[in-house]
Amino acid sequence: MKFTKVQGLGNDFVLVNCLEEGNIPAETDLAQLSVRVCDRHFGIGADGLVLVLPSETADIRMRIFNSDGSEPEMCGNAIRCFAKYVYEQGIINKETIQVETLGGLRIPQLIKEKGEIVAVRVDMGEPELERANIPMTGPAGRVVNESLQVGEQTFQVTCVSMGNPHCIIFVPDVDKIPLSDVGPKIESHFVFPRKTNTEFIQVLSADEVRMRVWERGAAETLACGTGACATVVAAVLNGKTGRKVTVHLAGGDLLIEWAEDNHVYMTGPAVNVFSGEYIAGSS
Repeated sequence: MKFTKVQGLGNDFVLVNCLEEGNIPAETDLAQLSVRVCDRHFGIGADGLVLVLPSETADIRMRIFNSDGSEPEMCGNAIRCFAKYVYEQGIINKETIQVETLGGLRIPQLIKEKGEIVAVRVDMGEPELERANIPMTGPAGRVVNESLQVGEQTFQVTCVSMGNPHCIIFVPDVDKIPLSDVGPKIESHFVFPRKTNTEFIQVLSADEVRMRVWERGAAETLACGTGACATVVAAVLNGKTGRKVTVHLAGGDLLIEWAEDNHVYMTGPAVNVFSGEYIAGSS
């Protein structure tokens, strides 16, 4: 299987062009394949497996599997890398690309300087704020600064879907959060029927925040694009920031804007790390 290793702010993926005949046999269990190739000791090592597929409704289709084999609806860091890859490989010959995902249509735009792609700006669509559509159990309406009991702790949460579920919690200092302890508990909390991504946020100013993330199916990662988008929406809803915010993550920065058209726009880097050939069964 030919692949390219890609990363967006350290959130890394094994990207496979399934338009190339025979690259992944049709009978392959993609969930098991993702677990094998993402293993950092016995495989290539990554947070997820990303597939380039044909689409009947958009220019191209992106499918992603987490390192635990689960399939999320969307991934913001992956889609930037995906857009850069399909353009540089000549699969799509335009700089604004319509990408079909399980979370809906997403539209990355390549930002170039002197002919080189320096960043990707993605129209991530409109945030979903209705509880049932996140999805989250409970009464109808928005989930803004609502108490959530997690074991013996109570957190004030704001929940947003960016095509995938996010639970945002504002704290004084993100470094003091025992993420490996509370992250799994919130991820699998019974109020989230499809589990959830969890973001802990420290507000620095009206246009800057720090974020740590526990990703559903991938544990703590260096960055989460959809999480950064959901964070800014949550910050605005709670009156903590303006609508254009730099989100500082462990792997670097993303510029997020919740625009007046109600769409969220994410701008950040995408990097090809290396290409190679994975030998099936090697792990």
